[in-house]
Amino acid sequence: MDIADRSAATGRAAHLLLPHLERGRRIDAALLRAAMETAFGGTDASGAWDWKTGYDAVEAATVLFLRKFGPAIRARAASPAAMLPLLARIASLLPTHTRRSEESETFQQFSTPIPLAFVASVAAAIRPDDVVLEPSAGTGLLAILAELAGGSLVLNELAEARAELLSRLFPAIAVTSFDAANIDDHLDTAIVPSVVLMNPPFSAIANVDRRMAGAALCHMSSALARLAEGGRLVAITAASCAPDNPAWRDAFIALQERGRVVFSAAIDGAVFAKHGTTVETCLTVIDKAPARDIKSFPPSPGTAPDVATLLSWVIQQVPPRLPIGSAVAIPAAARPAIPRTVRAYAMRPAAVPVSAMAPEAIELAYESVTWKPVEHGGITDALYEPYGLQSIRIPGAQAHPTRLVQSAAMASGAPPTPPY
Repeated sequence: MDIADRSAATGRAAHLLLPHLERGRRIDAALLRAAMETAFGGTDASGAWDWKTGYDAVEAATVLFLRKFGPAIRARAASPAAMLPLLARIASLLPTHTRRSEESETFQQFSTPIPLAFVASVAAAIRPDDVVLEPSAGTGLLAILAELAGGSLVLNELAEARAELLSRLFPAIAVTSFDAANIDDHLDTAIVPSVVLMNPPFSAIANVDRRMAGAALCHMSSALARLAEGGRLVAITAASCAPDNPAWRDAFIALQERGRVVFSAAIDGAVFAKHGTTVETCLTVIDKAPARDIKSFPPSPGTAPDVATLLSWVIQQVPPRLPIGSAVAIPAAARPAIPRTVRAYAMRPAAVPVSAMAPEAIELAYESVTWKPVEHGGITDALYEPYGLQSIRIPGAQAHPTRLVQSAAMASGAPPTPPY
């Protein structure tokens, strides 16, 4: 069964699970197994499906439920504080993720719990005229809250199976499959979101087979670069990825040259428990405007013991949105031509003659750097060594927001100094 067929089967399972959610019935292992066996025509023991795919089906059913009943829930709730318990009730009907797959470990796929996704959407203060980008959209649990708030969606998901499922859940949107750590480099230039909602991998980078501590910051930095001036970015990261952590303070100082941090609070690990982890997380809100003092950050209110506390902090402390410079999204009718992968993007036909796109060349000023390889005995047993500038330095260039490394082989030899 190929990815498209598996996605179709996952969608069928979601539709089989939807009536149970509508009746307020808890989806236990027996119900989930029955739906998956019917949809896939086989058992998990036979390899027809795995439990991680089953959890994706549950989340897809949740998206369908919220699309169907979300407007009524919003109308019934007089305030965000009143709506949160209603969403928590829905979340309580879902099974706890107790089994993982190789893909879920590789991509660190921990979908955002619906109550936390709602708080993130409240922090984003989404308006009907907003274009909302979710760079790592997963199964759409953040996206559906943005949709309910009236925003137009731009969805990206690197994992093929989840991207295919997203396309079925949000059929009017051309879901892209770029590496979200470089989303600004790959996304169509016509798309300028006014809001970014994101729950990026905490320490996973595509095509890197080891944990990278600064992964979330790479995702945030690229998304912030694409965000419209005056736009708002709301990120859910590991609790350590915060401006009050000395290890990442310099990285956040660099971010504040482009966007000011207006709120940051840690969240108790129990909030993510049903989604397979109890790691503490952090909600950070950044507005796209340079900070008056890049070294100054708003004080964190602490660690929220539950989502209700976090919501109250967001309502009390997150400031109003800034005016938007410009936000543009490609209309749905024109979107089928958007390439879904980097390779497809490279192979796309040019929209205008190349000569019309070529910018005027500007001579680049640089300084030569004298660098010597690590002396014998200085190389460690690790796969990577610290990286520093080795051949040229560009005056005025900004430091990279995270630590850089290089292979031991590269650290053992100096590159040539450019003669031109």
